[in-house]
Amino acid sequence: MSKNIVGLARQSPPIDTEAPYDTASLQGKTIAITGGASGFGAGFARRWAGYGATIIIGDIDSTQGKALVEELRKETRNASHQFLYCDVTLWQSQVDFFRRAVELSPNGRLDQVVANAGIEESGTKFNEPHHLDQDEPPEPQWRTIDVNLKGVLYTAHLALFWLPRSSYNSSDFKPDRHLLLIGSVASLIPFAGHIQYSIAKHGVLGLFRSLRATSFQHGIRVNLLLPYFMDTPMISPVGRAFLAGIGMGKHEDVVDAASRFAADTSIRGRALAVGPRVRLDDDGHLLPPNAQQANEISSFEVFAHDFEEVEAYTLRYVKILNAVEAGRGYIGWAGDIVKAVCSPFLAWLKG
Repeated sequence: MSKNIVGLARQSPPIDTEAPYDTASLQGKTIAITGGASGFGAGFARRWAGYGATIIIGDIDSTQGKALVEELRKETRNASHQFLYCDVTLWQSQVDFFRRAVELSPNGRLDQVVANAGIEESGTKFNEPHHLDQDEPPEPQWRTIDVNLKGVLYTAHLALFWLPRSSYNSSDFKPDRHLLLIGSVASLIPFAGHIQYSIAKHGVLGLFRSLRATSFQHGIRVNLLLPYFMDTPMISPVGRAFLAGIGMGKHEDVVDAASRFAADTSIRGRALAVGPRVRLDDDGHLLPPNAQQANEISSFEVFAHDFEEVEAYTLRYVKILNAVEAGRGYIGWAGDIVKAVCSPFLAWLKG
């Protein structure tokens, strides 16, 4: 029995990161971005608003969020861009954000959701316990876990509910229900000294690898972005000292990789790591930075082969989901036939 479920899970072919992509698909889309007031989220918002999308930002930073929305409205002449206060660690805050985002969307729908909100290490240092010999030792503070993992779980859970409820009234508008998760290089490697952050980002990777096997049942494509250390003002002088000589990625490369996911509606179940720009020869070997006639890349795929050989449980589970989906299709078809046959008779009775 073949244990390759690439087709069953609807995973798209490998990404050619050097191929151009058409941004026209973003015209008229409504995209909700958590943590969109600054950092990568703000970069996504500016780029996609420029492509004709309506952006709805959820963040706790009202000052920067409102300023960014005013900038987007002015630059794009689209008054529908919105800022909504949202604390991703609070369930009701995210519930309210999604409900209001749908209400404020020009078309009453969400086409894409980006679970972008995140923070650097904050709260209790896991590997530095203190005062635990007291009668009532202080409870650890898991702020990083709450924002970077629990908040993402809340966002993904709500996206799975609201994205399929998007209605498309225009026959020439191509539906696109997309959930983009933002992980980190810490999703892939040990991040020494930042245990909460590593736990959270490993959790986001686990969410992606599981969710992409089943999201087709909701008509949703799920993708993951994994940025490395980026050359932005957020990197402290101490951090820069640690990274000296290693090289950092470019903010615009992360925005470009996310834009490929957002614009290319054929990409499903793929993860891109984004890091420093490097030069490779035709065989994929690393070349010196000053090498001539070499391909320069900043992103590459990870965990691309999960579905090529799976264990029996996953094989059976995904097959069952496909059977259920097919069954729903037949039931819907049968219902349409019954309506078509019975409608004239019911109209005759009413007459």
